[in-house]
Amino acid sequence: MKQLLSLAALGLTLALGSAHAADEKAPAKPPTKQQTKMATCNKEATGMKGDERKTFMKNCLSNKPEAAQTQQSKMKACNAEAAGKKGDERKAFMSECLKK
Repeated sequence: MKQLLSLAALGLTLALGSAHAADEKAPAKPPTKQQTKMATCNKEATGMKGDERKTFMKNCLSNKPEAAQTQQSKMKACNAEAAGKKGDERKAFMSECLKK
């Protein structure tokens, strides 16, 4: 009976040890966009404390990245500017406008 308990304890220890080792060998996942944004904001907030830091972090994390206009918004803006143009003139203007 004593040997059986010792063997069971040894088996359990080996099983837990190998499971733990398997977790450590798993490749690290790349950081998510939110994690990257958090790291960037955290670096920029160096030296700030208290309410100042809290306010800065809130604003920094809530701001959307200043990305280029979406294709749809470009199309709306170019269409508005192209009012009155027709044919090849409009086509050339729209092409140049959408490339910007």
